[in-house]
Amino acid sequence: MAFDNFGKKFNSFFAMDAEDDDPETVATTAPQPTQAAPQSAPSKPQFRGNKVVSMSNPNEQTAKIVVYEPRIYSDAKEIGTNLLNNKAVVVNFDRIENDAATRIVDFLTGTVFAINGEIRRVGEQIFLVTPANFQIDGALAENLGNDFDLQMTE
Repeated sequence: MAFDNFGKKFNSFFAMDAEDDDPETVATTAPQPTQAAPQSAPSKPQFRGNKVVSMSNPNEQTAKIVVYEPRIYSDAKEIGTNLLNNKAVVVNFDRIENDAATRIVDFLTGTVFAINGEIRRVGEQIFLVTPANFQIDGALAENLGNDFDLQMTE
């Protein structure tokens, strides 16, 4: 008895009426094709209480990760600009002198602090620098270091 009332409330809340499941009702409510009657203005489609919400937003921009191999210190400004534009940056310091690489890392550390981002070492001379809207999980550099140690001792 009480379950019948609950079932009716549940069905009405989710717009699941018994008549919605009846295939004959659906067939009779479908619009019948008319002979080429010109319409002056397109009419709005009529929806019955559709409660389905789209989870994807086509207007939403996708997150981007930019890869840089700086050659001189002034390349740091370009990397910082990408961070300010909410883009993550992977920086590879293989082709730059150690002194310049250290200066760039110092610059990026200050930039990351200012925008509440994060900087992580992900390789021997590779850093991942992210703005506040990214989250970095894991400790790849520590794992890489352990793997290299194991290979050298064997």
